[in-house]
Amino acid sequence: MIKVFVAKGDNPYYITITALSKLNFPNLSNRKVLIKPNAARLFEAKAGATTNPNVVAATIDFLREIGARKLAIGESPIIGINVMEAFDITGISKVAKEKNVPLLDFDNNPYKTIPIPNGRLIDKIKVTSFIEEYDYIISIPVMKTHMHTGVTLSIKNMKGMLWRRQKIVFHQIQAPKEITNGEKELDIAIADMAKVIYPDLVIIDGTIGMEGMGPSGGEPKNAKMVIASKDALSADIVASKLMGIEPFSIPHIRIVAENRSFNEDNVVVSPSDYLKWKIDFAPPPKKISFSYPNVEIFDIQSCSACLSTIFLFLKRYYNEIEPYIKKDGKLNIAIGKGVKDCPKGTIYVGNCSCNTKEVVDGIKVTGCPPVASQIREKLKSRYKKG
Repeated sequence: MIKVFVAKGDNPYYITITALSKLNFPNLSNRKVLIKPNAARLFEAKAGATTNPNVVAATIDFLREIGARKLAIGESPIIGINVMEAFDITGISKVAKEKNVPLLDFDNNPYKTIPIPNGRLIDKIKVTSFIEEYDYIISIPVMKTHMHTGVTLSIKNMKGMLWRRQKIVFHQIQAPKEITNGEKELDIAIADMAKVIYPDLVIIDGTIGMEGMGPSGGEPKNAKMVIASKDALSADIVASKLMGIEPFSIPHIRIVAENRSFNEDNVVVSPSDYLKWKIDFAPPPKKISFSYPNVEIFDIQSCSACLSTIFLFLKRYYNEIEPYIKKDGKLNIAIGKGVKDCPKGTIYVGNCSCNTKEVVDGIKVTGCPPVASQIREKLKSRYKKG
């Protein structure tokens, strides 16, 4: 039987220890343990976008208590982010220093190509070569909704082991309909990845999660829980239910379940009445422009970094620019490598859209990703000229 344990309370350190203490572990004394948190962005844990350092600290202490000696923490952040700066801001650097655990920049080593047997969409991936040096991998994601994948939990967190721009490639794959069968390429690629990169232990950090426009533009959700299991899929299913989300409505979870011939009857969750702690997470909006009248988003093959930039731009500056938008009639914004046939005067955000042949009469906001203030300055400059 697969076991999943849920612990709830106000103390992130204590509930992490509580959840982990319920599991049976192999002898880790001669194993090299790699901890993969979510530290891909420049946010403190209180924002709900990155792993709580107290959860990481508890994990390290617990592992050492049961005999683990060789530990490391690693991450590959989104493009444009310095991972060591991210570790500093999240508070993970402080924990690592206090506990004498090395921090790894996954992108600082050469990559290793891993073949994917029977991959539906991809037959190989580039991953950090650190994966060869460690033989016990722990995924510690944050409990979050996600604008592209519905949720981002322990399986998708392993995407942070992909090397450099390989993460963006997942967003840009185009496949014929006979392969996708109605599914998004990103979801299929994540499920293919899970065939060869699957953690040995999962600790889902739901102390402060994120709802709405995750993975970085949403609102913090004080769920006060931690989920632990030795099976990532089972943990993600339980976490989704606790978020008020039907797990098999999440495409990559459903595809991974199909690939692994998953049977939910084989999963035992403790406590058995864990759904008493269910706390509904607001889903990501199906279309950003629904919340912002007179704004049209053209989005083809974008990644979450640029989409988050646009959301933050509108969230921060919409009231400031609304009078100009009303004067022009509409603000058109394009993101993603595949955008085309956009109206005259469209704002192209991010290097992928700016480098397309479609940008004939528009405004380019370059960067990978750019920041919200860059879009604002470009707009102000255009309106001043007008």
